[in-house]
This record gives sequence, C-alpha cells and structure tokens, in this order.
Amino acid sequence: MNLFKPAFIGVAAAALAITACTSGKPVEETVSGLNPARFDSIVNNKKTALFTLKNSNGMEVCITNFGGRVVSLVVPDANGKPTDVVLGYDNLKQYTDSVNSPSDFGSSVGRYANRIGGGKLTVAGKTYQLPQNNFGHCLHGGPSGWMYQVYDAKQPNDSTLILTIVSPDGDNNFPGTVTAHTTYKVLSNNTLDITFTTDYRKMIRSS
Repeated sequence: MNLFKPAFIGVAAAALAITACTSGKPVEETVSGLNPARFDSIVNNKKTALFTLKNSNGMEVCITNFGGRVVSLVVPDANGKPTDVVLGYDNLKQYTDSVNSPSDFGSSVGRYANRIGGGKLTVAGKTYQLPQNNFGHCLHGGPSGWMYQVYDAKQPNDSTLILTIVSPDGDNNFPGTVTAHTTYKVLSNNTLDITFTTDYRKMIRSS
C-alpha cells in the first residue's frame, strides 16, 4: 500500500466506480482518487466519514471528520488538469494509527497548536499540569488532542462543511469546557476558506 495518495490523478479516475467489499454497492471515487468507503468507521463510539466539497470551476476538497483533516485539495493546474496539492493518506486506518503512521496532516489542532513549555498552563493564578507528549512539553493539546477526535459534521450544501467538537472541562487536564466550530467553504475563485470559532465556558473543578 502506498504511504501517500498519488499527487496527480487523471480526470478519468473520477468516473471509475469500484465495489465496496462490505456492502457490495458501487462506490464512486473522488476526483483525487479517494474511495469514501475507506473512511467509514467508528472511532471513540462516533462515526467517521469523508465529505466532499466542490465548486463549478473544477475545485474539489475532501475532508474527514476524524481530526477535521483536509485529505485532498484538487484544483486545475495551468493546463486545466485536476491536481491534488496536499499530502495525506487514502484511508482512515493510517490516520488513526498514531504509532506506525503518526501525523497531523491537514488537521484542526486543539486545544492548543504548537507546544506549551513544560506542559504547564497558568489560568487565573492557578497552574495546570498538562500531558508532556513532546520532549517534556505539551504538543497540539496532548496525545489525545483534537486531531485524534471525531467532530460532529453538518454539510448544508455542496461547498460548505461545518465541523463541531466539544472539549469538556479537564480534557487532557485543560480547564473549562470549549466548543469549537470549523467551517470550510469552497469559493468560486478556487479558494478554500476555513473559519475557526470557539465558545469557552469556565467551570470550577473540585480539587
């Protein structure tokens, strides 16, 4: 199995229908050559899937709600050929395997992107010890940060996807409950617009 999906996919691949082993029903591949059935699973008791966004100009973006990851982004090149311009795997199994194929490819990172020194966070005069998952520091929200969680998904139309995650108070020892929304929109000028919004609710935790 190839580690990464091919960077260049011919237009003919979009019309190729393959048979899903589990259901026996034909599944049409995306323009980038992805089989959506390979992203259907259950992780942490929540359903995962691959969502496809597109516009009328030939742009296609595939996103999985596991970690809010952009799996592929296809735009026409200078000659009008559909071209995938992002790195990613062609199946959910490799994304979820944090031991053999760990990656944050295309993900929505939380609660914190980058490192927190020593894993120590001080809020309102109180210091919290966070997981030290990167050389003594807390990286990308800890070992079970949002890039390894399943977001709730709503796709109101062909060009928009809204992913939502609720991080409870004490999640990886971060204080307070956070609800985060990531909205992806494929625009008519072949731009992927991503908007992040959060709601934070302070909670008093018993010691």
